[in-house]
Amino acid sequence: MQTMKDTIKKITLPTPYAVGDVHVYLLEGDRLTLIDAGVKTDDAWQALVKQLAECGYTPEDIEQVVLTHHHPDHMGLVEKLPNVSSVAGHPKLRPWLERDETFFKRYEQFFYEMYQESGVPQQYYPLLKRLKKPLEFSSKGSLTEELTDGGVIPGHDEWVTVETPGHAQSHISFYREADGAFIGGDHLLEPISSNPLLEPPYEEGEERPRPLLQYRASMEKLLNFDIQIVYPGHGKVFDQAHALIRRRLKKQVERAEKVLKMFEDGPLGAYEVCKQLFPKHIESQFGLTMSETIGQLDYLEHTGQLKTSYSGLQKLYYVNR
Repeated sequence: MQTMKDTIKKITLPTPYAVGDVHVYLLEGDRLTLIDAGVKTDDAWQALVKQLAECGYTPEDIEQVVLTHHHPDHMGLVEKLPNVSSVAGHPKLRPWLERDETFFKRYEQFFYEMYQESGVPQQYYPLLKRLKKPLEFSSKGSLTEELTDGGVIPGHDEWVTVETPGHAQSHISFYREADGAFIGGDHLLEPISSNPLLEPPYEEGEERPRPLLQYRASMEKLLNFDIQIVYPGHGKVFDQAHALIRRRLKKQVERAEKVLKMFEDGPLGAYEVCKQLFPKHIESQFGLTMSETIGQLDYLEHTGQLKTSYSGLQKLYYVNR
């Protein structure tokens, strides 16, 4: 096999989230680069310092950070690395890293309108004031390098960027053709399926993203790559990526079929569907369950199995006969 110029080392950091530990990856090549940067907690920082030392480095040695996406468990420690001269990521990561207040106002307004459209009861509306809370575990900084489809990681020309939106609009992954290595962030995880998460459009006036449709397209896209080993953001490093992708795509169709049966007695709004789909989790994981529900409805609408109409501000879905 061809000798690779870059070596990759996995570093595992704790998070305060239910998903558990997050992996970041040290790329040794023309630049010492960290792929993702954990969550901004003392425990994560101490774990990073310790594991960097085991690799023969200190935080001062990191020259570049590359971010797979904007979620706080992936970019929290960027601002703690003193000698980083380059922070690279997708252009849609910029408002999150640079704390664009205009974007966040649109973000809150988007979800307010989505709640109305979905028939969400008033008891959930206080959650809108907590949309920015995860930022306390994230970093503030500047995006200095934009990475999009086909671009290479600066200083690591073996690694090509693959845009993989769905879990996040800013999500990118990295592929090395020589050995089929794939650094996948949260796009492809072995133990669990990533949540396609609702987000507002990046530009004002654009149509909102359909994250489940994007996620499926991003998964199907990966079937065109000869992926031999996946370095994920969570869980174990694994192989057999194509088989996993096919299972995930099939399971999503099966869930959509389950959702479709809910409409046998007439039209429903998204909140009513969510209550039936996630009766045990809607209270504790409202944002995640609503994202998943609207994703399923987007899929059924996209495939022509559901139609929509409005009753006042609320969007209703019904079977397309």
